[in-house]
Amino acid sequence: MVLHPMWAQFPQLQKDLQATLTLMEQSIQLKNKDVETAILEMIQAGGKLLRPAYQILFAQFGKQTDHKKTIALAAAIEMLHTATLIHDDIVDESDLRRKQPTIRARFGNSTAVYAGDYLFVTCFKLLADYASSMQSLQMNSKSMEKILDGELGQMEKHYYIEVTIDEYLENISGKTAELFALSCGIGALESGSTTSFAKRTGDIGHNIGMAFQILDDILDYTQTSTAIGKPVLEDVRQGIYSLPLLYALKENPLEIKPLLAKKEQLTLTEAQQVFELVTASSGVQKAKKMAENYTNQALKALEKLPKEPAWAKETLIEITKLILHRTN
Repeated sequence: MVLHPMWAQFPQLQKDLQATLTLMEQSIQLKNKDVETAILEMIQAGGKLLRPAYQILFAQFGKQTDHKKTIALAAAIEMLHTATLIHDDIVDESDLRRKQPTIRARFGNSTAVYAGDYLFVTCFKLLADYASSMQSLQMNSKSMEKILDGELGQMEKHYYIEVTIDEYLENISGKTAELFALSCGIGALESGSTTSFAKRTGDIGHNIGMAFQILDDILDYTQTSTAIGKPVLEDVRQGIYSLPLLYALKENPLEIKPLLAKKEQLTLTEAQQVFELVTASSGVQKAKKMAENYTNQALKALEKLPKEPAWAKETLIEITKLILHRTN
């Protein structure tokens, strides 16, 4: 069980993330051992654990830091994230995730649905056991609603050429940024911080999540499948039009729109044509600029956090900067 190499430079956090992974493993106990193994392999496949990392770090600013609870809530957050990934792979018909076959590819959609549902249940069991107030459970349920609303919003716009940048931002605000916001907010709230401070941390998490998703979409046009561990151009082939493409559409509609007009899955050749038109435009650069703006908003807010504990504040700033320059 090896953590992503990025955590080697943060030994204090690395130890807690290792404990988070261990608890996740111990919490997965299914009668169907094949599916249990598949879930464990996905958990162990080198995910960055960014959401639990932010949860753990913001927990350090509270007055009632309970290490066991902090690790349990971090595990719950990552289980929730993993469940959404399994369900995403079903909807997107994806065969590869984190450089290995998805659960749906190995066992079929039905088994993958139940595997994702099992992780949802395990997540809420940990929350019920360790969350100290109904407010945290309410935050979690409201966040789940926003995540699903974002996913449904994206699905509703499949193959829709006229999707706007504002609609794209609204969808990723739910499907990605909300879980970052939840991670930061619960980390603060459950460690005894005030509700207003938890709200501040949630806003920071939201900006981090927005930057993260925009950069994830940029990687589709700048990296190989091997580098990012999943197929590139899969979104555009399935009618999901992300920010680099939306900017390119505004710049060069006459060449790009005809390729998307048939409103059905593109061939690899057609997707490659779209790729070349997007990369030839300023779409990627404009998307990077927006990601930088969200990151800078988060960094400014992080600088205003209390000075102590210094290691937590410094680590938050450092990993937030690292996200902006990631290549996978």
